[in-house]
Amino acid sequence: MQFFRKYNVHLDLRNKKSATKKILRSQQENFWIIAILLGRFVTTLCFTFDTQGNTMAIRPIRAIITGATGMVGEGVLHECLEHPNVESVLVVGRKSCGVAHPKLTEIIHADLSDIFSLKDRLAGYNACFFCAGVSSVGLSEEEYTRITYTMTLNFAQTLASVNPDMTFCYVSGSGTDSSEQGRSMWARVKGKTENDLFKLPFRRVFAFRSGYMHPTPGLKNTLSFVKYISWLYPIVRALTSNIASTLAEVGVAMINAAQNGYEKRVLEVADIIALANVHAKK
Repeated sequence: MQFFRKYNVHLDLRNKKSATKKILRSQQENFWIIAILLGRFVTTLCFTFDTQGNTMAIRPIRAIITGATGMVGEGVLHECLEHPNVESVLVVGRKSCGVAHPKLTEIIHADLSDIFSLKDRLAGYNACFFCAGVSSVGLSEEEYTRITYTMTLNFAQTLASVNPDMTFCYVSGSGTDSSEQGRSMWARVKGKTENDLFKLPFRRVFAFRSGYMHPTPGLKNTLSFVKYISWLYPIVRALTSNIASTLAEVGVAMINAAQNGYEKRVLEVADIIALANVHAKK
C-alpha cells in the first residue's frame, strides 16, 4: 500500500510539474503575442504621427489624373508634382498636357469612356483625381450625360477592376443634386454620377463639390473669364468659406483625402478648404 501511495504521490507531482510547465509555456506564448501586437501598434503610431502630432502619409501616392489640359486638372497636377508624398503621376488624356517632370508619365488615348485596352498600364496606382469634364452650356441632356456620366463611370469601373485599393476623387460641383430629381439638368446628371461612383468597389470615393476656384499663378489653362472676376475673390473669401477656394486647396485636399481619408464622402467648398489645411502641404 505504501508503494502505491508513494507511486501516486510521484505521479501527482509529475502531473503538477507538467501542468505548471504548460501554464508557463502558454503565458510565454501570450506574452510574445502581446509584445508583437504592441510593437505593430507602436510602429503604426510612429508612421502615422510626427513629433508635433500631425498626421503623416502612411504610403506614397501614385496618382492617375484626367483633365490635365483643363484649368482644374492642370492645377491638381501642379500640386501633385510639387508634393513630396506623391511618388508618381500618370496623366490620361486625349492630348498631351504639355508638362515634363520626372514624376510624370502620360498616356494619350482618344476615348476616355473606353480604357479597357489600357488596363495593364493603369495597374499599381492608389489614387485617381478625375478632373475631366465639360460645361453643360449648349448641350442637350443626352450629350451632357454621355460626357459627364457615361465617360466617368466607364473610366472608373475599369480602374476599380484593376485597383480596388484606390481612392477615387471626382470633381463634381457646388449645387449638385443627389436626389437626381431637381429642375437643373447638370445638377441631376452630376448627382447620378456621384451616386453611382459611390457604389463602385474602390477603397474610398469622394465627390468634390467645388465652387469658384481661384487660379494658381503661372498656370496656362486658366479660364478666360476668370481674370474679370478674380478681383472679387479676397472679398468673397473674407465673407464666407462656402463659395470659393483656391485651386491649390482643391489639389492639396485631394492628396490629403487619398492619404488619410475624410469624415464625409461629399465635400462642399468649406470641407475642401478644411481638408486642405488639416496637414501641412510640405
